[in-house]
Amino acid sequence: MLRHIVFFSAAPDVPRGDIVDGLRRLGTIPHVLRFEVAENLRVDQIANVVDVVVYAEFANEAALHAYKAHPTYAEVTRRVRPLRDLRFAADIPAGA
Repeated sequence: MLRHIVFFSAAPDVPRGDIVDGLRRLGTIPHVLRFEVAENLRVDQIANVVDVVVYAEFANEAALHAYKAHPTYAEVTRRVRPLRDLRFAADIPAGA
């Protein structure tokens, strides 16, 4: 199993909820085993530059690639890209 974790920061004057709303559609893509998107609670004492987190699980790397090739992924990317400032992603094997 593969875990896909993406961190976003909102562009200036963009409500974090707008990004969350846009990203929720990714959970409808059939290749996702588990999907969550939420605003960061910002309780870390060192840094709080992350506004929104996406967490998804896939059976394998092929399922992740199929997810990213899905038309909904492209549509959500077009909608959310102008709303965000930073984006960081990590893909790790479950149990790593």
